[in-house]
Amino acid sequence: MTHPSQPNLQTALAHELRHELAITRRVLERAPTEQFGWRPHAKSMTLGTLAGHMANLISFLEISLQGSSFDVVTGKRADSPTTTADVLARFDLNAENLHKALADVSDEAFHEIWSLTHGDKTLLSIPRTAVVRTMVLNHLIHHRGQLSVYLRLLDIPVPAIYGNSADEGPRG
Repeated sequence: MTHPSQPNLQTALAHELRHELAITRRVLERAPTEQFGWRPHAKSMTLGTLAGHMANLISFLEISLQGSSFDVVTGKRADSPTTTADVLARFDLNAENLHKALADVSDEAFHEIWSLTHGDKTLLSIPRTAVVRTMVLNHLIHHRGQLSVYLRLLDIPVPAIYGNSADEGPRG
């Protein structure tokens, strides 16, 4: 039970997700299709793979709300978008689906355990709150940082994220 002056988890997480997704979309908008094959190092993802991964990974919250587990062997996986327009369309669709799925979640459901499996092997079992925080938000923010470095190395203006960048002031 939440204290009357405190928002429930759904409200708090929805607000945070909305904020972080808006920032992430601004970074993804700067990823040029013609550079999708570029990578800063042989061990790094290509820019296109990274942008596509970011667009797809936000679907993990919705996936976690559809059942008690997800099997990476048998579960449906999204293909990787191949253009900036495709990345943004996928990101927007997944963000919309995430917010729809989030709208009806109770605090109790957020505390239930969800598992990621590989066949009959459990890779991790965590509360859905950790799915939101670790698999969606932290993971997305990590890759957003990587993508902003890719942009800098390609001399593409980096948008303001949590304050000014060298190229842009904060958005109001």
